[in-house]
Amino acid sequence: MDGTNRKILVANLGSTSFKYRLFDMADERQLARGGVDRIGSSTSYCRVEIGDYRNECEVEAPDHAAAVTQCFAQLTNPKHGCCRSATEIAAIGFKAVFAGRFGGVQLVNEEVLLAMEEVCHVAPAHNPAYVVAMRTIGQQLPDIPLVAAFEPGFHETIPSRTKLYAVPKRWADEYHIRRWGYHGASHRYIAGRSVELLGGEDLRVISCHLGGSSSLCAIRSGKSVATTMGMSPQSGLPQNNRVGDFDPFALPWLMEQTGQSLEEILDELANHSGLLGLSGTSGDIRDLEAGAAAGNQDCQLALDHYVTEIRRHLGGMLVELAGADAIIFTGGIGENGTRIRADVCRDMECFGIVLDPTANESASGETPIHTAGSRTQIWTLPTNEELVVARQTDVLLSGKVA
Repeated sequence: MDGTNRKILVANLGSTSFKYRLFDMADERQLARGGVDRIGSSTSYCRVEIGDYRNECEVEAPDHAAAVTQCFAQLTNPKHGCCRSATEIAAIGFKAVFAGRFGGVQLVNEEVLLAMEEVCHVAPAHNPAYVVAMRTIGQQLPDIPLVAAFEPGFHETIPSRTKLYAVPKRWADEYHIRRWGYHGASHRYIAGRSVELLGGEDLRVISCHLGGSSSLCAIRSGKSVATTMGMSPQSGLPQNNRVGDFDPFALPWLMEQTGQSLEEILDELANHSGLLGLSGTSGDIRDLEAGAAAGNQDCQLALDHYVTEIRRHLGGMLVELAGADAIIFTGGIGENGTRIRADVCRDMECFGIVLDPTANESASGETPIHTAGSRTQIWTLPTNEELVVARQTDVLLSGKVA
């Protein structure tokens, strides 16, 4: 990579969306952010923020490559853009999910894409969209390197006693059946930022990434030692519309009782379960809290189940770490869910975990929310997954890692 050109575009893809942030890695400044929504529909919308400039407009975006082209047009606009041309983009980094036999940070090529396709059934909400977008962007923008930073990379330090399932070991050796873990970019950011805020390299941190998709991670000395998600992002905590942990022996019974195929049952578990399934109304915490306040018992049940599962896994991580120096809440719910944080930390004084109700109510951004007497610090801390991916992309292209 040209040492004078270190502008990295970081892409976060959905099936019909493209969100990005542009960083100059010379000083890690965010130069721009934006994206395109409703890709593939008759009317798509492009939005951009560059300095004080803000704009949203209708565009034509039949596919993700067209969406990237629209964003490049905004970034290189002579009046408000931050790049003279698209050639100033050194690479596009993707917050990719899973590729089975490929992990860590990889230059995207056909072999990597084929590996992602092989495990689409493990990450059905993510891999198909990424594979199509990466392949299309690579074909239409061949001069810009594409880099995939896979989420399980941060969890490679989890020991085998925790990583493996109690299944025939050859399943792990031959078929990669193990707890891979996800939200790696977020937990990696929390690991690094907590050292900067709290000091000390040997911290014991529990990172609570709570949002539409949620997971916890136990971090010792900056390394992941346990996490809640397993082989797939469908597992662990209940998600907004994904099941979380579920007994696989219920599957044949459900198929027999409902007459549905395995694929149909898996679709129910992946898209119509979680908090949405329990409440019957919504998987959004804000909707559930409003419904519970209005007396909807199913909404309250979904909230109670979510908090109970967080507390269950949090307890296990406290045991694994022999206590914690800090519990950090991040993600959309972690940063904004005042009631969720309070319920998670309820009655934990015996573990030296004491939330300050006043600080919790007014929390915004990076801030402590524990009492002066709490042995364990409690923080809200906005994550920055895109910056992590930009750093990983920059390091790979600089030739510092294979």
